[in-house]
Amino acid sequence: MLRILTVAGGLLGAVGFSQFPEFSQQYIQRLGGAVDELRDVVATYEADAAAQGETLTSYIAALAKEGPRAQTQAQNMTAQVARLGVLSDALQSLEGAGPFMRAKLATHMGDRGVAGKAYATFEPAVPASFEGAVFAGTGFVAGWAGLKLVFGVFFTLWGLLLAPFARKKAG
Repeated sequence: MLRILTVAGGLLGAVGFSQFPEFSQQYIQRLGGAVDELRDVVATYEADAAAQGETLTSYIAALAKEGPRAQTQAQNMTAQVARLGVLSDALQSLEGAGPFMRAKLATHMGDRGVAGKAYATFEPAVPASFEGAVFAGTGFVAGWAGLKLVFGVFFTLWGLLLAPFARKKAG
Protein backbone atom coordinates (compact mmCIF):
# COMPACT_ATOMS: atom_id res chain seq x y z
CA MET A 1 0.00 0.00 0.00
CA LEU A 2 2.82 2.38 0.89
CA ARG A 3 4.49 1.72 -2.46
CA ILE A 4 1.28 2.56 -4.35
CA LEU A 5 0.80 5.78 -2.42
CA THR A 6 4.39 6.93 -2.89
CA VAL A 7 4.31 6.17 -6.63
CA ALA A 8 1.01 8.12 -6.85
CA GLY A 9 2.69 10.99 -5.00
CA GLY A 10 5.59 10.81 -7.42
CA LEU A 11 3.26 10.92 -10.42
CA LEU A 12 1.38 13.90 -8.99
CA GLY A 13 4.68 15.67 -8.37
CA ALA A 14 5.82 14.89 -11.93
CA VAL A 15 2.65 16.31 -13.45
CA GLY A 16 2.76 19.41 -11.25
CA PHE A 17 6.46 20.22 -11.64
CA SER A 18 6.39 19.57 -15.40
CA GLN A 19 4.07 22.53 -15.80
CA PHE A 20 6.52 25.02 -14.29
CA PRO A 21 8.38 25.98 -17.50
CA GLU A 22 5.20 26.99 -19.33
CA PHE A 23 3.54 28.62 -16.32
CA SER A 24 6.66 30.66 -15.58
CA GLN A 25 6.77 31.81 -19.21
CA GLN A 26 3.14 32.93 -19.01
CA TYR A 27 3.85 34.64 -15.68
CA ILE A 28 6.66 36.64 -17.31
CA GLN A 29 4.36 37.67 -20.15
CA ARG A 30 1.74 38.88 -17.67
CA LEU A 31 4.41 40.59 -15.60
CA GLY A 32 5.62 42.47 -18.68
CA GLY A 33 2.08 43.64 -19.39
CA ALA A 34 1.61 44.81 -15.80
CA VAL A 35 4.91 46.72 -15.90
CA ASP A 36 3.98 48.38 -19.20
CA GLU A 37 0.61 49.46 -17.83
CA LEU A 38 2.08 50.81 -14.58
CA ARG A 39 4.73 52.73 -16.55
CA ASP A 40 1.93 54.46 -18.46
CA VAL A 41 0.09 55.30 -15.22
CA VAL A 42 3.24 56.64 -13.53
CA ALA A 43 4.13 58.63 -16.67
CA THR A 44 0.73 60.33 -16.37
CA TYR A 45 1.47 61.17 -12.73
CA GLU A 46 4.86 62.56 -13.71
CA ALA A 47 3.30 64.68 -16.46
CA ASP A 48 0.76 66.07 -13.97
CA ALA A 49 3.60 66.88 -11.56
CA ALA A 50 5.66 68.52 -14.31
CA ALA A 51 2.66 70.64 -15.34
CA GLN A 52 2.69 72.02 -11.79
CA GLY A 53 6.47 72.56 -11.92
CA GLU A 54 7.17 69.80 -9.39
CA THR A 55 8.83 66.44 -9.16
CA LEU A 56 6.56 63.45 -8.69
CA THR A 57 7.71 63.08 -5.09
CA SER A 58 6.94 66.69 -4.19
CA TYR A 59 3.66 66.55 -6.13
CA ILE A 60 2.49 63.51 -4.15
CA ALA A 61 3.60 65.10 -0.85
CA ALA A 62 1.67 68.30 -1.65
CA LEU A 63 -1.37 66.30 -2.72
CA ALA A 64 -1.33 64.37 0.57
CA LYS A 65 -1.70 67.66 2.48
CA GLU A 66 -4.85 68.79 0.62
CA GLY A 67 -7.40 66.74 2.55
CA PRO A 68 -8.67 63.19 3.11
CA ARG A 69 -9.63 62.47 -0.52
CA ALA A 70 -6.38 63.86 -1.90
CA GLN A 71 -4.45 62.00 0.80
CA THR A 72 -6.07 58.73 -0.31
CA GLN A 73 -5.13 59.53 -3.91
CA ALA A 74 -1.56 60.30 -2.85
CA GLN A 75 -1.35 56.97 -1.01
CA ASN A 76 -2.64 55.14 -4.08
CA MET A 77 -0.12 56.93 -6.31
CA THR A 78 2.71 56.06 -3.93
CA ALA A 79 1.62 52.41 -3.89
CA GLN A 80 1.52 52.26 -7.69
CA VAL A 81 4.96 53.85 -8.03
CA ALA A 82 6.35 51.38 -5.48
CA ARG A 83 4.67 48.42 -7.22
CA LEU A 84 6.15 49.53 -10.53
CA GLY A 85 9.60 49.42 -8.94
CA VAL A 86 9.09 45.94 -7.51
CA LEU A 87 7.57 44.51 -10.69
CA SER A 88 10.20 46.16 -12.91
CA ASP A 89 12.98 44.63 -10.81
CA ALA A 90 11.32 41.21 -10.98
CA LEU A 91 10.87 41.46 -14.73
CA GLN A 92 14.47 42.52 -15.24
CA SER A 93 15.63 39.49 -13.22
CA LEU A 94 13.39 37.03 -15.06
CA GLU A 95 13.64 38.27 -18.64
CA GLY A 96 15.92 36.12 -20.73
CA ALA A 97 16.22 33.49 -18.01
CA GLY A 98 15.63 29.90 -19.09
CA PRO A 99 13.33 27.55 -17.20
CA PHE A 100 16.03 26.31 -14.83
CA MET A 101 17.17 29.83 -13.97
CA ARG A 102 13.51 30.87 -13.53
CA ALA A 103 13.15 28.06 -11.00
CA LYS A 104 16.16 29.46 -9.14
CA LEU A 105 14.61 32.95 -9.36
CA ALA A 106 11.11 31.79 -8.37
CA THR A 107 11.05 34.30 -5.51
CA HIS A 108 10.75 36.99 -8.20
CA MET A 109 7.45 35.42 -9.24
CA GLY A 110 5.57 36.33 -6.10
CA ASP A 111 3.11 38.99 -7.23
CA ARG A 112 -0.31 37.50 -6.43
CA GLY A 113 -2.16 39.66 -8.93
CA VAL A 114 0.07 38.66 -11.83
CA ALA A 115 0.23 35.01 -10.73
CA GLY A 116 -3.54 34.83 -10.31
CA LYS A 117 -4.16 36.17 -13.79
CA ALA A 118 -1.55 33.85 -15.30
CA TYR A 119 -3.07 30.88 -13.47
CA ALA A 120 -6.61 31.81 -14.52
CA THR A 121 -5.69 31.45 -18.19
CA PHE A 122 -3.09 28.69 -17.83
CA GLU A 123 -3.85 25.40 -19.54
CA PRO A 124 -1.70 22.45 -18.46
CA ALA A 125 0.01 20.60 -21.26
CA VAL A 126 2.16 17.52 -21.69
CA PRO A 127 5.79 18.62 -21.36
CA ALA A 128 7.39 18.06 -24.75
CA SER A 129 10.68 19.74 -24.01
CA PHE A 130 13.87 18.73 -22.24
CA GLU A 131 13.12 21.26 -19.49
CA GLY A 132 9.60 19.86 -19.00
CA ALA A 133 11.01 16.33 -18.71
CA VAL A 134 13.60 17.43 -16.13
CA PHE A 135 10.96 19.23 -14.09
CA ALA A 136 8.68 16.15 -14.37
CA GLY A 137 11.48 13.91 -13.12
CA THR A 138 12.27 16.28 -10.28
CA GLY A 139 8.59 16.44 -9.38
CA PHE A 140 8.30 12.66 -9.37
CA VAL A 141 11.26 12.31 -7.02
CA ALA A 142 9.97 15.12 -4.77
CA GLY A 143 6.45 13.70 -4.64
CA TRP A 144 7.62 10.13 -4.09
CA ALA A 145 10.17 11.09 -1.44
CA GLY A 146 7.78 13.47 0.30
CA LEU A 147 5.05 10.87 0.69
CA LYS A 148 7.55 8.15 1.58
CA LEU A 149 8.87 10.38 4.34
CA VAL A 150 5.42 11.37 5.62
CA PHE A 151 4.09 7.83 5.64
CA GLY A 152 7.35 6.44 7.00
CA VAL A 153 7.21 8.82 9.95
CA PHE A 154 3.51 8.12 10.45
CA PHE A 155 3.92 4.32 10.50
CA THR A 156 6.98 4.56 12.75
CA LEU A 157 5.13 6.73 15.26
CA TRP A 158 2.06 4.48 15.01
CA GLY A 159 4.24 1.43 15.73
CA LEU A 160 5.82 3.15 18.73
CA LEU A 161 2.40 4.14 20.02
CA LEU A 162 1.04 0.59 19.74
CA ALA A 163 4.21 -1.17 20.99
CA PRO A 164 3.17 -1.24 24.67
CA PHE A 165 -0.07 -2.99 23.72
CA ALA A 166 1.44 -5.62 21.43
CA ARG A 167 1.36 -9.21 22.60
CA LYS A 168 4.60 -11.01 22.88
CA LYS A 169 4.91 -14.18 20.84
CA ALA A 170 5.01 -17.34 22.86
CA GLY A 171 8.21 -18.98 22.18
